[in-house]
Amino acid sequence: MRVFRSFQLFGSFLAASLLLCAPAMADEHGQQKAHSVAFDDSSIEWLPCPEFIGEGCRIGVLQGDPAKPNADIFFKVSPGSRVPHHWHTSAERMVLVSGNFHVQYDGQPEVVMTPGTYAYGPAKLGHSGHCAAGDPCVLFIAFEEPVDAVPTEAK
Repeated sequence: MRVFRSFQLFGSFLAASLLLCAPAMADEHGQQKAHSVAFDDSSIEWLPCPEFIGEGCRIGVLQGDPAKPNADIFFKVSPGSRVPHHWHTSAERMVLVSGNFHVQYDGQPEVVMTPGTYAYGPAKLGHSGHCAAGDPCVLFIAFEEPVDAVPTEAK
């Protein structure tokens, strides 16, 4: 359970960091404002991923607080980088924005995502992935629960 708490703390750190440097997404009364951002927008603050994922990974929060339910993020992985086996407390809804990303959920065949591909991962279902050579892989991911990632052994 110690690993899980460390990733909850990571979500809190990520949220606090982005509150200081991200463009304002709420008005003076705290009401959410409509906004739009592209993955290559200079206003996105790219922060490191959890340590177990490695150096070639960054996260940018697009909407919400990663320590609370219903946050949207960009997840960027360098070409050739692997994302080790892990699971999330939340279901995840993903759309690949750039690159070619290979993802494999436990008990299912590997899927090769190309830009525009949607994938759904149920809560607590282990998975791993890797970004093919070429362009960086950028995934838009919507989480229902606070953002976390719990490393596990592949099944």
